Amino acid sequence: MDGILPLWKPKGMTSHDCVFKIRKLLKMKKVGHTGTLDPDVAGVLPICLGKGTKVAEYITNAGKEYIGEVTLGLSTTTEDASGEVIQEKQVIKPIDRQQILDVLSSFLGEIKQTPPMYSAVKVNGKRLYEYARKGIIVDRPTRTVNIYEIELLDDRNIFAGNTISFRFRVRCSKGTYIRTLAVSIGEKLGYPAHMSDLTRISSGSFLKDDCLSFSEIETRLEEGDLENKIFPIDRGLSHLPKREINDTLAEKVNNGAVLPKDETWIYGDKEVVFINRNQVLAIYKIHPNKPHLIKPVKVLNGVN
Repeated sequence: MDGILPLWKPKGMTSHDCVFKIRKLLKMKKVGHTGTLDPDVAGVLPICLGKGTKVAEYITNAGKEYIGEVTLGLSTTTEDASGEVIQEKQVIKPIDRQQILDVLSSFLGEIKQTPPMYSAVKVNGKRLYEYARKGIIVDRPTRTVNIYEIELLDDRNIFAGNTISFRFRVRCSKGTYIRTLAVSIGEKLGYPAHMSDLTRISSGSFLKDDCLSFSEIETRLEEGDLENKIFPIDRGLSHLPKREINDTLAEKVNNGAVLPKDETWIYGDKEVVFINRNQVLAIYKIHPNKPHLIKPVKVLNGVN
């Protein structure tokens, strides 16, 4: 089996747990996931099978979309509902809708984030959560991420109560921590906050409707029908520009040749998928040191 199997990851499992279970179910070793989802988060987790693992990084690097919930009035060690409460502040004054809309829209575009201590980011060879579990605080690298869309999913005009929760949808770049975004939303509204719920509703071009649960995978395996739900490898590259090439050039591309960049190259610095006879051959980009040339980033040798 070569391709991409979009899994609806259940709460309570790590992404690695999901890969391990798929390996056992399909009796195959070459299985990989495409971007960690926290154990408390359910949602779209594309699983790459066989030769599909060659494009895992491209799905990981594509944008993601989530539905999250912010709760104002409490902050936690982990920035989500699983952590210990470290700060409380009652919401004593109602918050109007426009105030929340203004705060959400202020995050559109490029923003800076510092990953939470309870995260899988590595510092000096160790993951941050390893330090956090020992009570060690370390300097964390600030990263730039992009918020493409953010929308309030609540029709109230006035938000009131000792704590206030509201849901939102966000489409964002790789590496965005929605937990940290929830905390930042709270800060701008003047309250400690945490992410009280989160679901990933898309990863790259894969949506909830594309996904199977583990029970559905098991049923399809019993019926011999699973392959009909495994997507071709090129689906994982659907967000990249495509270029159809002739047979002569295809032979060079399959051999990983560096090629001249001529006037037909209209893609700038983007990575481009080269296709011949409906087969994905390679991914090319401008040579970093020789801008008059293009070089292969990854040779795929005719996957589909």
